Amino acid sequence: MTVRFADCRLDLSARRLFRAGVEVHLSPKAFSLLQALVDGRPTALAKSALLERVWPGVFVSEASLARVINEIRTGVGDEATDARIVRTIHGYGYAFVGDAIEDTFDAPAAPEDRRPVGWLSSGAKEFALWEGEQIAGRDPTADLWLESPKVSRQHARISVRGPSALVEDLGSKNGTYVRGERIHAATAVSPGDTVRIGPFTLVFSLASAFGPTETQAI
Repeated sequence: MTVRFADCRLDLSARRLFRAGVEVHLSPKAFSLLQALVDGRPTALAKSALLERVWPGVFVSEASLARVINEIRTGVGDEATDARIVRTIHGYGYAFVGDAIEDTFDAPAAPEDRRPVGWLSSGAKEFALWEGEQIAGRDPTADLWLESPKVSRQHARISVRGPSALVEDLGSKNGTYVRGERIHAATAVSPGDTVRIGPFTLVFSLASAFGPTETQAI
């Protein structure tokens, strides 16, 4: 099962967490604790119940539990002082309070050695691009989730084949722009080109394996 919340995708069967398209590596205990909170949502779970589930038969202090909660919050982009995903129930435990959507299907797990072939990035947002097609849009199940009312649910398609990439508008209301020009057909992009989708201006880059060959000094 896959669960989406905020800009995260949690693949429970493959035990993988992605944030803004980039994999986040949690410790085994942190992943198990996050799964427990997601499974129990929106019910508040007592610290004793969480300790028993994640550390069965082992004495662990509540300080250790708090450290793992902080690891989860860092991984999903949450803060204890302004909790949007994992809320502290003082004197009791924790609750998963994010708006979660369960996917109706599970995509096949990617090989552990799989690496992105490119990126679309802008400020704090960075989306990994994989070989093949990915959809950008407002729909939380989109591969590149862009949360804005100015973005259509399925706004644009990005197709990557080795060092080549194409951007195609999917009939969006506000259009898709490459290098500042609105596109009306699949358009090739090169490293450094901008892709604008709604209010998001993203810069395309290639993974180092497909970058230009450097000149060797003689």
